[in-house]
Amino acid sequence: MTIDSAEPGAPDRAGHREEPDRSAGRRGGVDPVKALVHRHRELCARAVDPLEIAAGLEAHGVTDRTAARLRHRDVFSLAEEMYARAARDGEEEPRTGTPDRPGPRPYWAALALTPGVLGAAVVAGLRLTDGQPRPAVAAFGALAMAPALHYAFRRGPLSTRRRTTGAARAWTCWLLAYALVGDGLLGAARDGGPHGPWPLATASVLALCLACAPAAWCAHLLAARARRRLTASRGLEEFATAVRPLLLGAFGLFAAALWGLLALCGAALDEPPAYAGAGALGVLLLLARLLAAHGFPHVPGRALAGAGAAEAVALATVFAARLPGCSFLAAPVDRLTSAAGPGAVPALACGAAALVLLVQAARTLTRASAHAPPCEAP
Repeated sequence: MTIDSAEPGAPDRAGHREEPDRSAGRRGGVDPVKALVHRHRELCARAVDPLEIAAGLEAHGVTDRTAARLRHRDVFSLAEEMYARAARDGEEEPRTGTPDRPGPRPYWAALALTPGVLGAAVVAGLRLTDGQPRPAVAAFGALAMAPALHYAFRRGPLSTRRRTTGAARAWTCWLLAYALVGDGLLGAARDGGPHGPWPLATASVLALCLACAPAAWCAHLLAARARRRLTASRGLEEFATAVRPLLLGAFGLFAAALWGLLALCGAALDEPPAYAGAGALGVLLLLARLLAAHGFPHVPGRALAGAGAAEAVALATVFAARLPGCSFLAAPVDRLTSAAGPGAVPALACGAAALVLLVQAARTLTRASAHAPPCEAP
């Protein structure tokens, strides 16, 4: 048996904390693998294949170094023996059947198209109406969009196992509202207004609604390819190395689709496409939902709050600068918008938050445990 000099329980180079190998110090008559099966009996009981056990072991801190102490070349080999032991010994017989995996099912594919269809209908209604009916159409569209977005991501590859917190939903609504009215309001406020209705960025919001479909398909593509890599990989580091380009590829594919939709909607509605602001918001929302769907909701919630708070503070400082002696408050926003326009505020706020989530996704979504199927069907 290979003896590793690292102290049990110390974090390895990947940042994971190894599970202490308490069986190593026992007498030679004790079977350490059998003890590990007993310790993780719930994991073995619900597993439908060894890959689920390997992903679960990684989530509990078992690394290839721990597997080497148990005379296995990696966690995947150890998981195969644990799966066979559990079934043979009858202690915790794994379930038979096929695990539920997100596939190209018509119901979630159709639901992902719903926000875009509804958004196009609302924009058409706003363009065809004038006067008093127009605010009613806008209010109806806003009220209808919330359940449409909720049901669009309730099923499919972007569905979450836990309910989204109220704070995350509130900040998401604020970010979308700012994408619609924020740039126009900020520009009017800098000019001493608003003195009446300010322009709405309907093209940006319509493109974001239409982007729900490519977001779902990119998430499905990542999940399916990662599952295949999990089957072919023979080590945790090998799996992480293989999945990282898949993650970046899915991210780039969605970004290209979003910017294409922004250009299309801008041309159709004769509005300047907000590539920077709306594009940064779109990739931020995708990464936040992707991390939450794979069981990492905390960092995305903070990133959404940070981006929303930055936009709110920028808008508030412009109005606060009108108070006597407070003109200095608007100086940073004035310099930024003078150089790059009002869209620089959401581009900077959402872009910084999206960069944080991209780094977080590269760390967490390349783990085997992030792609383990749920214990029960959604």
